[in-house]
Amino acid sequence: MSRIRILLADDHEMLCMLFTKFLEPKYEVVGSVPDGRTLIKAAFELKPDVVILDIGMPELNGISAGRELRKLLPSLKLVYLTMNKDCDLAVEALNAGASAYLLKNSRTSELLQAIEEVTRGSTYITPQISRALEDRSIRNPNVLDQPSHLTDRQREVLQLLAEGHEMKETAYILGISLRTVRFHKYRIMEELGISSDAELVQYAMQHGIIFPAEKIPST
Repeated sequence: MSRIRILLADDHEMLCMLFTKFLEPKYEVVGSVPDGRTLIKAAFELKPDVVILDIGMPELNGISAGRELRKLLPSLKLVYLTMNKDCDLAVEALNAGASAYLLKNSRTSELLQAIEEVTRGSTYITPQISRALEDRSIRNPNVLDQPSHLTDRQREVLQLLAEGHEMKETAYILGISLRTVRFHKYRIMEELGISSDAELVQYAMQHGIIFPAEKIPST
């Protein structure tokens, strides 16, 4: 029986190396990538069974990348592994097609458990987040069905601009025209009722589109 193939996605190279060393005795780690755009290309080429991905990655965050991956590879299992305890991000990840959601300070045995469960077709959510989601669902039963405010393309444009990329550079990265980027930018600003680049960055940070740099947990 062939081993489960795993692709890692995290912009901390050292963390990817640690996870590779930890996982390889049991699974086949087919590679690691540092950002969401490279992840999409690598997943399409390598066809892993499971992707273990961070949320806060440059150029294309893990949630946006997850949405694209679910369209390209519907059977792919997405295991989110993040330092961020925000329940809203967990909801976003689940809406993006997550099969598992864990925190980076979880026990290593919990990651193995999550991989086993998702490959059997189940969903795994770390207890800390699961309890928070249960509390939210009691208050609002439709919480997981709430739509995202921006389109996927708008989120991509917003992330790149909020990270400091110029509109011309954003157009190059996304493979679209400068005019299209300009249209999306001002459509986003109109939609959100904001009027400056600083407010764009603030919105992106508040809504989990860009993230402060995460610290690698101590071992």
